Amino acid sequence: MEEIKNIIESLLFVAGEPLTIDHINNILIQAEKKEIRNSLSELSKEYEDRKGGFYLREVAGGYQIRTRPEYREWIKRLIQPKALRLSKAALETLAIIAYKQPIIRSDIEHVRGVNCGGILRMLLERRLIRVLGKKEIPGRPLIYATTKQFLEVFDLKDLKDLPTPEEIKSLGEAPSEHMG
Repeated sequence: MEEIKNIIESLLFVAGEPLTIDHINNILIQAEKKEIRNSLSELSKEYEDRKGGFYLREVAGGYQIRTRPEYREWIKRLIQPKALRLSKAALETLAIIAYKQPIIRSDIEHVRGVNCGGILRMLLERRLIRVLGKKEIPGRPLIYATTKQFLEVFDLKDLKDLPTPEEIKSLGEAPSEHMG
């Protein structure tokens, strides 16, 4: 069990994307999925107990070693990542796709009230959305949905982790007047 845990830790360390239990199981043929889950749980607990510079996170349908947010400032100094900058229009379009997927361009434009062809191209280039296929209606428009990259960028385990409309609305409300 200890060796399996160490192998899994090595795989997670070198993987550029979250690893699913199935993917790990395909590599560790001798291991049972239960052993893999137990090893992932042990690793997560070890990282939490240690309170080191990283932790194990379930994200985008798999598991990934991630750096702790409190060390972001120093990590930025080291790697100086190119920040993912999205315009308000791009964020609006992405939010519509995330909440209403699968969706076609005309439906997105109906919600936004403006043409969004350029924004869709940019979101496709950044791999935040993908084309699922073509809808079986006249014109056969493309059908859009979010990607695993979208889940990774926004640190979501899956789409159920998106905030509900009620949660979003509460963010914009003023603090209660009876406070103070």
